Amino acid sequence: MTAVATVTERERQVADHLYARRRVRNGIAILMGCLTAAFGLFFLGWILWTLVSKAAGGINLQLFTQMTPPPMQDGGLLNAFFGSAVMCALAIAIGTPLGVAAGTWLSEYGRARKAGVVVRFINDILLSAPSIVLGLFVYTLFVMQTGGRFSALAGAIALAFIVLPVVVRTTDEMLQLVPTQMREAALSLGVPHWKVVVQVLYRSASAGIVTGVLLALARISGETAPLLFTAFGNQYWNSDVLRPMASVPVVMYQYAGSPYESWQQLAWAGALVLTCFVLLVSLGARAILLRNRVTHD
Repeated sequence: MTAVATVTERERQVADHLYARRRVRNGIAILMGCLTAAFGLFFLGWILWTLVSKAAGGINLQLFTQMTPPPMQDGGLLNAFFGSAVMCALAIAIGTPLGVAAGTWLSEYGRARKAGVVVRFINDILLSAPSIVLGLFVYTLFVMQTGGRFSALAGAIALAFIVLPVVVRTTDEMLQLVPTQMREAALSLGVPHWKVVVQVLYRSASAGIVTGVLLALARISGETAPLLFTAFGNQYWNSDVLRPMASVPVVMYQYAGSPYESWQQLAWAGALVLTCFVLLVSLGARAILLRNRVTHD
């Protein structure tokens, strides 16, 4: 009995020692995690505060109603907002159907094929490719072939190359999350496969696909490098997509580095509006996902 009691006491001491050591390690890990999060949030808050403080004076009605001004004069970003909206809309219109079609093929037809592996690999490369490379590609492929004519259409094509891999990846993953039983149940009723995809799978994965499109929109809305080689920019109002067109990121790039205080103020104001737009789009994507999750639960 004494030997048994001694062994039990030793085990208890070892267990207490291990428990105390694990608590110390856990506390250190939690502390380091909190410090890391606070470090990142501090700089994020600093950036946001700098943006709001410098852009607050430029947020007014004329920002949305007047054109980009000449140096040392007041004006707004109406033509830049219009140009960004047009090019982003065209890019979504070009990239979304192609991305959904490619993602559907990967999920439903190319999953077990070598071609599917190759396409996924190329899509991953395109997804991580620098945007300036895509801009140079469109410049060589489109702008130079049209006699060096910059245009909003070229800018939209460059942005569509950024939209495409995001929509492909999202569509592929969302369709794979649809239960196999739904496919089998529809096919067992004699429904053609293409109707199963359109009427069953797309409806089940619609929230995820729309979220991917919104995230792609949030990403391209702030791209500057591709537009420098394609849409170029325009100080005046232009609604012709075959001519150079202004955009908010390009105007910010040009005005932020200028020596004129009025232009710098417009650059900060445009940055704040663009940040708020990206925030709203991201919140909308999050709301769609949460609503879809609550509906399924």
